[in-house]
Formats: sequence, C-alpha cells, structure tokens
Amino acid sequence: MSCCCSLVLNVAFYVTSLLLLVIGVLRYLSNKLPIIKRYDSERTYFSNIQKKKIDFPDLIYLSNKSAEDDRSEKSLVYLSVIVPAYNEEQRLPKMLDETLEYLERQKFSYEIIVVDDGSKDSTSSVVEEFSKRTGDDKIKLLKLKKNRGKGGAVRLGVLSSSGEFILFADADGATKFEDFQKLEQCLKTNDEQLVAIGSRAHMEKDAIASRSLFRTLLMYGFHFIVWFFTVRSVRDTQCGFKLFRRKTAIQLFNSIHVEGWAFDVELIYLLEYLKVNVNEIAVNWVEVDGSKIVPVFSWIAMGLDVLKISFMYTIGAWQLPKN
Repeated sequence: MSCCCSLVLNVAFYVTSLLLLVIGVLRYLSNKLPIIKRYDSERTYFSNIQKKKIDFPDLIYLSNKSAEDDRSEKSLVYLSVIVPAYNEEQRLPKMLDETLEYLERQKFSYEIIVVDDGSKDSTSSVVEEFSKRTGDDKIKLLKLKKNRGKGGAVRLGVLSSSGEFILFADADGATKFEDFQKLEQCLKTNDEQLVAIGSRAHMEKDAIASRSLFRTLLMYGFHFIVWFFTVRSVRDTQCGFKLFRRKTAIQLFNSIHVEGWAFDVELIYLLEYLKVNVNEIAVNWVEVDGSKIVPVFSWIAMGLDVLKISFMYTIGAWQLPKN
C-alpha cells in the first residue's frame, strides 16, 4: 500500500513539475502583447479625389508608446464600417449596396473600409468599382498582402480607421445594416456605454429546427466551452455586427492575439476583465449561402482557440490591457 502511495506521489510530483516547466517556458517565450505586422503596401488606399495613394491612419500601438499619446482619440468621420472580406466577389456587392443605401440617407459622415484578406478572386476589383462609382473616398480598399484570418483583417481595419464610432460587419450582409441604428441608439443614450453588439440569440430555436442534430451538438459544445472557460455575460459572441466607441476599439484591437474566427471571444473576454458593460441587442439576421466556415473543422479550431485564450491569460503569458 505504501509503495502505491509513493508511486502516486512521485507521478504527481513529476507531472506538476513538468506543467510548471511548460508554463514557465510559455511565459518566457510568448509575446505578452501581440506583434501586429503591417506591410508597406497595407498602409495606403487609392483616393478618387486626389487621384493618388493616401496613408491610412496607423493606430498600432507598441509597448513602449507613451500613455499620454492621444492621437488615437481624434476622429475625422462619425462612423467607420470595417468589412473583412476573403473571396467575397459574389456576396460583397449586395452587402455594399444595402450599406450605402442606408448610409447615404443619414446626415452623418462615414467611411467604409473593406479589408481584402488575401483573396484569390476579384474581391479587390469589386471594391475598386464601388469606390469609382461613388466618386469620393467613402469606400476604401485595404488590401492585405497575405491572408491573416478574420480577426487579423478586422483588427487592421479598425487600426486604420478614423471614425468616432467603429462598426464591423460581415461581407455576406447576413445582418440587416439598418439595425445599426439600434446599436447606435444604445451608445448615444449613455456616454458610459462603450460597446453594443448584435445578437442572434433570440433566433436560436429556429436555428436548431433547421440544423442537423450533429451541427446542433457542435453548436452547444462550442457555446459551453466559451461559457465555461471565457465569456459568461454574452449569449452570442460570434455575430459579426459590433459597434465600439473609438478609444475602446483601439485599446481592444491592440490587445487581441487571436486572428482566427474566435477573435470575438477574446474581445468580449477582455471587455469582461475591464468590467465594461456589453449590451447584446437583437438584430435581423438571415443565413446567406457561401459561408467560409467549414463544418466540424472550423468549430474545432474555434474551440481550441477559446481554450488557448483562457490558458494564456490565466498563466500570464498574454498581458491583459490596462483599465
């Protein structure tokens, strides 16, 4: 009996030692702040007004940048719309038409930054045609040199924007753009409200009814992992329709490490850490054919990213932002 106890204690000791060693190595080797690379070709857009390339704002903050540097707080337009797009030549035109139709009826200034995330089709050409058609600089193309993932594309778009409010919206147009006014109203009626996000949680029963049992189980599995390891305050973390006040958006997107589909989870995880109240607002949403999410594989990858988010912040390998 004593031999068994001794063996168990020895195994426990070696396992604990190995785990502490792994944690120590990860803390030492990992970048506590994300390294955000930007190629020279990603710093400009073509201006239809000036007929030349113009620099985007560059709001990538390095760890040694002075906290008193407030250049990021200056806005030039009321709203920046960030649209990540990877091989979206088919779905993007309808989304842009709907977005422009709504925004042109408003009295505020705006810009739409379409981030071509290393597409292999004619996504960039579609954006350029829309930009020429408007004849101004309201539609800007940010063409990435290589594919970064949805999170990486949204991040670089946000850090190239100049809006007082920053919204990111999916290129498929699944969310009705006019629902922007719901999110806007939420932030405008309360100066302390920093973030409003679209939600499809109210449509969950209908979604379950139209999906296979296997896909439903995957969905519930992912939701449980998100709830258990990271986010507790938001039911739908993945709706691609989120509105931020400028300063909040820049702080968050300079802090996120995940560049894949699960970047939304990290964003909301950081908001919960900062004790920022996140308003989840029901939006009109329809499923659009052509999704880039691959069943099973994408969900597994997202689940692994959620576990990584929880683990890396818990052991201190990634640095949480200052409040």
